[in-house]
Amino acid sequence: MATAVPKHSVPTLARKQRQQQRQGVRQLLQELLKKLEIDDTLDESSFPYRLINSQYYVCFSHTGASSSKQTTESNQTNFTRLHSKIAVVISRQRPAGIDIETHNIAWHVVKRFYSKSELAILQELSTDQRERTAKLLWQIKESFIKVNQYTLAQGLGMDYSHLISSLIENDKEINSTSVPNDSEDANCQSVYRIAALQSQQTVIVF
Repeated sequence: MATAVPKHSVPTLARKQRQQQRQGVRQLLQELLKKLEIDDTLDESSFPYRLINSQYYVCFSHTGASSSKQTTESNQTNFTRLHSKIAVVISRQRPAGIDIETHNIAWHVVKRFYSKSELAILQELSTDQRERTAKLLWQIKESFIKVNQYTLAQGLGMDYSHLISSLIENDKEINSTSVPNDSEDANCQSVYRIAALQSQQTVIVF
């Protein structure tokens, strides 16, 4: 059942959620390092994150810990507790990106940020296929933002329309395809692979 929370408590809850997410992904990283038998420490002084000794690249992603809905009658915010999802990827040779999305991307957001070529193709798809493909494109864009350190507007505006046919055709649990990366950073150039883990709602660019 939803719980009414005074408006002044919303920033406090949001701050606590961010702290929990921050702690969660770092704890997950420690578990992964332990499993891989890597004795190292995360350097958070600059992006992309790297491990201090090995210089391996590290990338995090997480979903929100709760959702909120503003009510019109009580001028309060109802919070429904949800489970957060967290993920981490480690890459030896170059930056990698990872993104978890548990919700579809609103169409008005897609129209605001996606390229004309992407929109033209998406508009021809069925509603279900369009929502699924638009979400995957969003995750690819978010992942490349982390790889290339793009600004949000720059990364979301990149044109990945050439990937749409592959995303549609390879409708599998693990959908893997390749894409050239046009970054000016020599460490990020050449061909990247994209893996979509459908049941985990996760995309990895590596």
